[in-house]
Amino acid sequence: MRIADRGNRKRRGAGRPTIADVARLAGVSAITVSRVLRNPGKVSAELRTHVEAAIRSLGYVPDPNARALASSRSDVIGVIVPSLTNSVFADVLRGMYDSIGGSPYQIQLGNSRYSPIEEERLLAIFTRQRPSALIVTGIDQTPASRTMLEQAGCPVVQIMETGPDPVDMMVGFSHRDAGAAIVSHLLQSGYRKIAFIGARMDPRSQRRLQGYRDSLDAAGLADPSIVMTTPAPSSVSLGRDLLRDLLSRAPDIDAVFCNNDDLALGALFECQRSAIDVPRRLGVAGFNDLEMMAVASPSLSSVRTYRYDMGYRSMKMAVDAVQGQDVETRVVDLGFELAIRESTAGPGK
Repeated sequence: MRIADRGNRKRRGAGRPTIADVARLAGVSAITVSRVLRNPGKVSAELRTHVEAAIRSLGYVPDPNARALASSRSDVIGVIVPSLTNSVFADVLRGMYDSIGGSPYQIQLGNSRYSPIEEERLLAIFTRQRPSALIVTGIDQTPASRTMLEQAGCPVVQIMETGPDPVDMMVGFSHRDAGAAIVSHLLQSGYRKIAFIGARMDPRSQRRLQGYRDSLDAAGLADPSIVMTTPAPSSVSLGRDLLRDLLSRAPDIDAVFCNNDDLALGALFECQRSAIDVPRRLGVAGFNDLEMMAVASPSLSSVRTYRYDMGYRSMKMAVDAVQGQDVETRVVDLGFELAIRESTAGPGK
């Protein structure tokens, strides 16, 4: 489960429209198209309109590395994450900044706030600025965002997850497999009525939930009535409230898998407030393995993810590709690890 680099993938953007394609469609020379892009004021309005129509028709995006189209922003690498306050992404960004240190490149950061539409808007802005590379979170871009990434004319890295159809390069792990693994551990520890609480429920969270279902389905112990989710932002206090509500509805649950560590800590606090013994009466597990999990009392089990490594590796791949170096492994699965602690020792333990 630690690290398994997967084989080379062909870049989907390899067949993107070129300046020659635009010239053919517009019935002009490539030099004329280049002049329209570089110095539109030196081209007649009629010709400029004709060329721009061809550009729009083909979805052509200028190559930021082409000398004829060199930009003052060519040293910028655009990065879009869904949160700037979530400590998960703080670790990812720390890895990126450490990776890029000492290089001529700069990071331009965008916060999508978990909104696919906001991600589209940010990508439209970033691609117009012709960045050297783009790094985006996840694999669930909208069709419009996917098209922009494929036609951006620069290296693209998707992070935090792996999937079957990368735009270009990818660094992450399987959230579904990780969710299944922690629930399998709970089953092996002797828990049988295992609940799930989740917040925000972005696509990665949905896949953790699917992993939870996979393990319980295989054991013949699935119970949809003890799955509690909300689109609300995650917090420790929300974890407390969700577990309180769940216990009022299903007091016989004997374990809970929490979508993230904030929720798990809140669940632990609710157990302590209600004099519920952890792990004897209720097992508690989280996801991401933030620092607080090891120092809680009892210490909390979690799924350890390699967030810093994802940031560092993705930025290195992007810079290597920009500099023309061969990126031998274009899809990198960093895996995960189960951090097993006191909170899931088993019922009666």
